[in-house]
Amino acid sequence: MDVALLYFDGCPNHHATLALLEGLLAEAGWNGDVALVNVDSQEQAEALSFRGSPTVLIDGVDPFVDSDAPVGLSCRVYPTAEGYRGTPPEPELRAAIAQGIGT
Repeated sequence: MDVALLYFDGCPNHHATLALLEGLLAEAGWNGDVALVNVDSQEQAEALSFRGSPTVLIDGVDPFVDSDAPVGLSCRVYPTAEGYRGTPPEPELRAAIAQGIGT
């Protein structure tokens, strides 16, 4: 499984997302490396279909993609039961990791 975290410098939520992601991956028994991708231009954002920071990719797929969200260098928010947050919701991220691992 390939796991990547896409972000831009200055994103206030990419460190928290990385910590959450690494914790859930360890919990799942996965010991690979998370690729960190600093998206630093609109051109790169368009090439990656980057819909905001932070974005998690599992095997190249964004499990939280909103195809209506604009591509570009922006902060991303995720809907949760508690309202919008700047990090992916833990239960859904855990499920995406489990699916990626094949458990």
